[in-house]
Amino acid sequence: MHPDLSQIIESLVFAAEQPVLPAQVIETLMAANARVIHQDEEEPAADSSAHDAAPEPLPDVRTWEHVSLEEVTAILDALVERYQDPAYVFEVRKVAQGYQFFTKRTYYPYIQKANLARNQKRLTKPAMEVLAIIAYRQPVTKAEVEFIRGVNCDYAVQKLLEKNLISITGRSDLPGRPLLYATSPYFMQYFGIRDLSDMPRLKEFEELAEDHLELFRQQQEDRPQENPENEGKTGEEPLLEGSVS
Repeated sequence: MHPDLSQIIESLVFAAEQPVLPAQVIETLMAANARVIHQDEEEPAADSSAHDAAPEPLPDVRTWEHVSLEEVTAILDALVERYQDPAYVFEVRKVAQGYQFFTKRTYYPYIQKANLARNQKRLTKPAMEVLAIIAYRQPVTKAEVEFIRGVNCDYAVQKLLEKNLISITGRSDLPGRPLLYATSPYFMQYFGIRDLSDMPRLKEFEELAEDHLELFRQQQEDRPQENPENEGKTGEEPLLEGSVS
């Protein structure tokens, strides 16, 4: 019995540790096609005993050479709709442009109490503050993050990089060409959002006054230029934030 396409796609999403993109489903189906074709074209073994033995059956795999990206996306969207039924304790959610199974939020308190839902250490408050500034102001330099928070951010930025929640996207045109930081694709997966437009709208970031930005730019221009190679390295000054666990 051959599984239908929707069952195959559902199994891929269920087994995946990361969000599954429609294009990845297509790649998997094409890889399965190649395997079936390759085995079908293999010649029988030259050994005489092999002629007497029954040939091994091919894996129970169909070829899906005509499946389109639109069809795969429609099936994934149907999975999202199906698991909205209250009879299911889990759901398929769109995350980071892909699809992934999650336990429904109703059951979070019970799972957390059983220590089943937290496979990652929580971020400390200072790290969350730095991450929030980067998320809403990206791309942004570390100096601007420190200007907004009023304290050194070296340690928090380094930890966020290690956790793959932020990434370096280039260099600013400001003196010294400091590094620019932005959220990574994993950031959306970590917080369970489809894209950055799903983040809560914060009035204080949307209405950040132009004179504040101008003050920051002026401060940067007045500072002596630093070696860009030192950007992101922790100096000897004491860190004021504590640790990120």
